Amino acid sequence: MSHSAFIALGSNVGNRAGHLHRALDAMSAYAAVEESSHLYETVPILVTEQPLFLNAVCKVSTHLTPAELLAAVKQTEDSLGRRKTVRYGPREIDLDILFYDDSVVETADLTIPHVGIPERDFVLAPLMDLDKELRHPCLGATVRELWERLQAPVPPRVMPIGERLWHWGQGVKVMGILNITPDSFSGDGLAGAPDTVAAALAQAREFVAAGADVLDIGGYSTRPGHSYVDVEDEIGRVVPVTAALHAALEIPLSVDTFRVEVAEKALDAGAAWLNDVSGQRPADQATATALIADTETSRSSLHGPPAPNGMAALSARRRVPLVLMHNRAPLQTGPPAGDPQSGPEKALNDRSQDIVAVVRQGLAAALESARLNGVPRWHRIIDPGIGFGKTPAEHAALISRLDELQALGYPLLFGCSRKGFLGKMAGGAPVDERLPGTIAANSLAVERGAQIVRVHDVRENLQAMRVVDAILAGSRDRPPTAYF
Repeated sequence: MSHSAFIALGSNVGNRAGHLHRALDAMSAYAAVEESSHLYETVPILVTEQPLFLNAVCKVSTHLTPAELLAAVKQTEDSLGRRKTVRYGPREIDLDILFYDDSVVETADLTIPHVGIPERDFVLAPLMDLDKELRHPCLGATVRELWERLQAPVPPRVMPIGERLWHWGQGVKVMGILNITPDSFSGDGLAGAPDTVAAALAQAREFVAAGADVLDIGGYSTRPGHSYVDVEDEIGRVVPVTAALHAALEIPLSVDTFRVEVAEKALDAGAAWLNDVSGQRPADQATATALIADTETSRSSLHGPPAPNGMAALSARRRVPLVLMHNRAPLQTGPPAGDPQSGPEKALNDRSQDIVAVVRQGLAAALESARLNGVPRWHRIIDPGIGFGKTPAEHAALISRLDELQALGYPLLFGCSRKGFLGKMAGGAPVDERLPGTIAANSLAVERGAQIVRVHDVRENLQAMRVVDAILAGSRDRPPTAYF
């Protein structure tokens, strides 16, 4: 018989996120990790002179009894190098059983529900992510009610990128675009430069000096009417640039692709972030399925076969963030049969359907695919897919109602930079005159909850976003973390 349990994870020594990821991997030997919370950075309790903690909670299913589960998690702590210190002192990994079905257990070694639940923000905040209506079997109160009684601010949510840590809710993050292509719609493709790597490094240095938080490297233009690019050619564009930037710069690197083969090579070269523009549509179903079969299956495979998606499985296996974009535009995933370019960009054009509802439904499906393939909640980012299969009117509706997508509960990346709908809205502005429109749209998006803007013009957009941040910081009604 399978049982449901909630297990708290914490670490404040060494590579804290790495310890949590290894704990999730180790737990898969005796429990299926069905879902995880966001990740929080919290202050220590009782023994306060020690480093900050990273805390999360995961929901698991297991066939073990409570006593057997306790023995298993303690074995996991030992295997990950937890050392005996003072009570409540620093620790490489800390695993606590919070709930086990609706059972009440009281033994010399184990108390369920955990006694600290009602008074600990670093436990209740993650539980709020997982199940607000979960009822404490002894207190009779739901997690939501316990959280409201605590009257504590939400601890800072964070996202690990390698050994770096991003803090959400502390200012807009700016992603700089590096197009290693000859046919970018924006005219900034670097593939035609005499020395592509040198040109990319020079542009990347400018972006870093301007204050970019992450660089997004793409070797396949997905503009409307884009041409097909062979996999090896895309790898040949992306990988040398990624390796050079990784060696020269201290900034996270993202790879913008819909191909698992390209993404894996880029990660090997130093990328630490996957920007999947496919909308979770497999570019090559056989390749994606083969990748999953070759890599331990998914992280959550014990609770049933995952929906096969190679990019999500790769994100889970390499423990890197994954951007999930809504995309209805056609992608050239193979050599064209006749026409060397993709067909025209398609839009909904059905006023009986609500574009925001359509996008929300598509993103929810992509998020579920990521969950089934084992991507932790703290590594999932949503993108409404501005410029991908939508009309100017649909774009206007999406931007004006972007806050409705925040109900999904994830950080949101917004990428409108220089795109065609801005030119149309501005009365026919050419691509090199769309910076004002880009800043206007980005400002509205951030006001409505976007946490990352993806841009060609880093310096100008960063200055504008700092102004937006300063104005929003003065709003008493705006929560510090908009998607809680």
